[in-house]
Amino acid sequence: MKASKQHLLYSVLIGLVVLALSGCTAAVAPAAEAPATEAVAAAPAAEAPAGLEELVAAAQAEGELTTIALPHDWCNYGEAIEGFKAKYGLTVNELNPDAGTGDELEAIKANKDNKGPQAPDVIDVGFAFGPQAKEEGLLQPYKVSTWDTIPAEAKDPDGYWYGDYYGVMAFMINKDVVANSPQTWADLLNDEYKAQVALSGDPRTSNQAILSVQNVSIANGGTLEDPTAGLDFFAQLNSKGNFVPVIANNALVARGETPVRITWDYNALAGADSFDGNPPVEVVVPTDARLAGVYVQAISAYAPHPNAAKLWMEYLYSDEGQLMWMKGYCHPIREADLRARNVVPEELSAKLPDVSGAVFPTVQQLVDGKNVIVENWDSVVGAEITEAK
Repeated sequence: MKASKQHLLYSVLIGLVVLALSGCTAAVAPAAEAPATEAVAAAPAAEAPAGLEELVAAAQAEGELTTIALPHDWCNYGEAIEGFKAKYGLTVNELNPDAGTGDELEAIKANKDNKGPQAPDVIDVGFAFGPQAKEEGLLQPYKVSTWDTIPAEAKDPDGYWYGDYYGVMAFMINKDVVANSPQTWADLLNDEYKAQVALSGDPRTSNQAILSVQNVSIANGGTLEDPTAGLDFFAQLNSKGNFVPVIANNALVARGETPVRITWDYNALAGADSFDGNPPVEVVVPTDARLAGVYVQAISAYAPHPNAAKLWMEYLYSDEGQLMWMKGYCHPIREADLRARNVVPEELSAKLPDVSGAVFPTVQQLVDGKNVIVENWDSVVGAEITEAK
């Protein structure tokens, strides 16, 4: 796709995120006109937030920040973390980079009284988990200085959580192992993919894996809120021997142990870059059903370093931080504002794949679907997912 067409597509996509998250499950229409949103009606230039100097001083007095579940190749978090450390002189403790969303919430609960480096200050979780964490009293509110440029439907009105980026489900394929790349979810059932297909998490705890099952559900005539069709698909995939019950990662793809990895498009593309052709990787966004997933940021209610946590949020939601996510193939939540002010480099636009037709779930659909999957994975699919070795 030419860069000019990509620019139009992603302007439309961002506008439709607002529509979809407000209660409709919307598909992207290439000819549609992006609706006016508060993100588009932004100031013509980004300014340093008021009080930033005081926040920087308070954060530097704390001296450190503790993150969790942020792999360096996920949305370009490696560069973001290094940039934050260099800019503000803080130490960043990185807990369990490969943890799932459920693990992040459990880490907050388990470390309520822990003021050391094992207590996460900030989390990055699936969209459905933001409201859940708020209800459980695990978060504290904070509104970043760019708050008004985050679509209202992608944030908690009181500032307890806020959308950060989104992507779509894709197949990351090791071409040294897989001759014919699957183009649809249905293709994964073909005999040629025996012992080759794996998820990037445990569907009982991982947001990425849960949305994978929901994506398969709509590809097989089911719904997001009742993804029984997705569970049945994975039961069939497992019984045929095509499913590998291990949490797939780039290393397993490279070694050919999970040569077809179901993951976010941004993870697949970043992984392909890291391989530099060895092995060759093809990234396929399946054509039969595309599901977009929004993640959210939040600060722990028990954060040992609350000022460092707030400064981290300011950094991520600045133009600089948002463009870093885009460099990692993610669509930042403030993309419409960035484009309205013409601050997105053309080479970044050209890197993003075609995700036309993507469906954006509502929070309720995600919550309902998650409950069905978590409660029924064992009985319907019967595959015990293990950690990668």
